[in-house]
Amino acid sequence: MNYVNTNDTKLQSHRIKFSTTRIRHLHATSSGLLGQAFGKPTNLQADCSGKRSLYFFFLLSPEGKFLAASKSFEVLMEDLQSALSSRGLAVSSIPGKGRGLVTTKDFTPGDVIICQEPYASCPNRSSGGSICDGCFVSNNIRKCSACRVAWYCGNKCQKSEWKLHQLECQALAALTEDRKKMLTPTIRLMVRLILKAKLQEGKVIPTTPMDNYGLVDALVSHMSDIKEEQLVLYAQMANLVKLVLPHMEINLKEITANFSKLACNAHTICDSELRPLGTGLYPVISIINHSCIPNCVLVFEGRLAIIRALEPIAKGKEILISYIETAATTKTRQNDLKKQYFFTCNCPRCTKSPCEELKEDALLEGYRCKDSKCGGFLLQDSVKKSFTCQYCGLFRDQKEIKIIAGEVERISEKASSILSCGNFIEASTMYKTIEQLERELYNPESIRLLRTRDTLLKILMELKDWEGALTYCKLTIPIYQKVYREIHPMLGLQYYTCGKLEWLLEHTEDALKSFTQAADILRVTHGTSSPFMRELLSRLEEARAEASYKQSANGDRMIED
Repeated sequence: MNYVNTNDTKLQSHRIKFSTTRIRHLHATSSGLLGQAFGKPTNLQADCSGKRSLYFFFLLSPEGKFLAASKSFEVLMEDLQSALSSRGLAVSSIPGKGRGLVTTKDFTPGDVIICQEPYASCPNRSSGGSICDGCFVSNNIRKCSACRVAWYCGNKCQKSEWKLHQLECQALAALTEDRKKMLTPTIRLMVRLILKAKLQEGKVIPTTPMDNYGLVDALVSHMSDIKEEQLVLYAQMANLVKLVLPHMEINLKEITANFSKLACNAHTICDSELRPLGTGLYPVISIINHSCIPNCVLVFEGRLAIIRALEPIAKGKEILISYIETAATTKTRQNDLKKQYFFTCNCPRCTKSPCEELKEDALLEGYRCKDSKCGGFLLQDSVKKSFTCQYCGLFRDQKEIKIIAGEVERISEKASSILSCGNFIEASTMYKTIEQLERELYNPESIRLLRTRDTLLKILMELKDWEGALTYCKLTIPIYQKVYREIHPMLGLQYYTCGKLEWLLEHTEDALKSFTQAADILRVTHGTSSPFMRELLSRLEEARAEASYKQSANGDRMIED
């Protein structure tokens, strides 16, 4: 996702972001709410006190583009370049990609490349009521008594958000309870974006070179690439925003384009363990281009987005992150990028030789050889309608594969439904059956097998079956090592989970090893100052102390004997 001069007739190719976890598409609001919104308009003008603040009326805008950028694109970019230069960065034109972020100095692994607060953010529905709207931390939060939608952890966050939330609060308080319940995070995110832009335009909230609506306005929307039905949906969502902000002159075309920008530029905000908390728009970080073998990673501390170096990056090199799940075949990765981000990746991993690509893809998603001792992968023989091992030459009948795959699919559908109902015991039994069938069907490094084992790990932890959970956690580690790079947050977090289970089961030496492996990776990806990392490093020191004590005690016993 990069910037374009909005006065140009040709839009630059765009690049988007990915926050090292399984990232969402921004989902549209429900058809039920759309039907209510357009079937019979409702008067939403009165706030909960029956009065309207004069402060609210300054938002009324003249006709035309209602969120006009205060500076030209060229001036905005000059200001941004100046701000980035002090950080050892610059926006540059990248052949075949449009704009990107490049270094003007050397960086080492673990260095913070850039960090940014969101221009606008909103918790997701599963996090609503469990995290603070201001800092995305979940300590002692309380609901706003007026709108009863926003939550804050204390006076500091409430005060820092007040200029924006004062306006949002009046708009939300005026909604009926039914409409309020159906207010999606995406709609609320757009409302907050609009209000912040107007507050900055009125100089109520200051602008900076890295925090202004002009940078949002310059993001690529890909309106010409989006299917008509999706554009219609964005237009309907823009009308919903207009209903939430009835006092404002809403430019529906601009808001429709902004929804399109959110879909391909907004980031999923995650906690330190990569669990999604909400969505934020980070227009400067959005300049960073994609690679399936990135040299940087995006993580979050609260809602602060942080880009860290994964490897040494020399002066003049491009900063690259991954927008998608990289543990996938080339075809899957390319389809994901094309579907949501509208470009084809030409990174070294995506431009391997056909032979190398075929081998990698077959191991990640292909079928295993019938000989359990053979580590070969199968390719389909179109003439004989069978699969042939590329190592030992053994055939595997297509019908046999189809039967097992069908059984896996049948049980998986039922198991997923049972798990969603919280029946962990029955789900555990079914997923163990699935795992057994998949071991017969897929390669040991299969992504499908990895996902099933990860699911079993979570289920067994819910059941407090620590031994069983540790067994499956250990089974996932070799696959994580294969499908992710040596320094990757997913691998580091899996080592950490393994260590916590080993520590709980008093396997001190094993826990020390796992904590050490986790810390070696997560120091680079997460830094050392966050509460999450302080806890990990504290566990590591505790494990070292206990291991040392046990070794000393064993030595004393040996001397006595």
